[in-house]
Amino acid sequence: MIGAALWTTMAVAADPAHPTVVELYQSQGCSSCPPADVVVNALANRPDVLALSFAVTYWDRLGWKDTFGDPAFTKRQADYAGANRQFSISTPEVIINGRGAVVGNRKEEVDAAIARLDRGTTGPEILSNGKVVLIRAMRGSGTLWLVRYDPRTIAVPIGAGENGGRTIPHRNIVRQLIALGQWNGSAARFNLPRSPAGLRGALILQAGKGGPVIASRRI
Repeated sequence: MIGAALWTTMAVAADPAHPTVVELYQSQGCSSCPPADVVVNALANRPDVLALSFAVTYWDRLGWKDTFGDPAFTKRQADYAGANRQFSISTPEVIINGRGAVVGNRKEEVDAAIARLDRGTTGPEILSNGKVVLIRAMRGSGTLWLVRYDPRTIAVPIGAGENGGRTIPHRNIVRQLIALGQWNGSAARFNLPRSPAGLRGALILQAGKGGPVIASRRI
């Protein structure tokens, strides 16, 4: 597990049009992760929060291979660590708006960090019709990420490892993470790839490699 770390100053409260991005990094092979799954699963009900669960792969060698794990998700967590001078990554970690991290199985800390690290309504406007994305002109730069996630609650029986014999419910499990391109502050247009059946999508505009979230939108 990790200790709490804050990477930015206070901001104002979120709203549904500018959801706070809450990223949980977890693994089915981690015995400390099921309580964090419960915390983030509940956050998925909040319209002002975009709760996403990323299954990392570094627990796979310890007896159970995560059924949703992807090396791209492990790399994303490592990019956050590198950007903020952390020497290691661990689970369960919750990262809020790319600006701060807390241990994911502590509800009170997660709730407090969401309030403290919200970016408010700053950032450029993102528009989408489901096929094309438009980003308004505004000073700044970043990468536009497309996230595809499964909104269902999926109960996974764990056959081995630290959680062997348990059934873990997952919600908003990320299945795809795609970099659509770079935004340089000018008005920009991006094409959206077709979504696999059953998945929902979200757009995250993010500064730098593992930097703060500038804007977000469900699509």
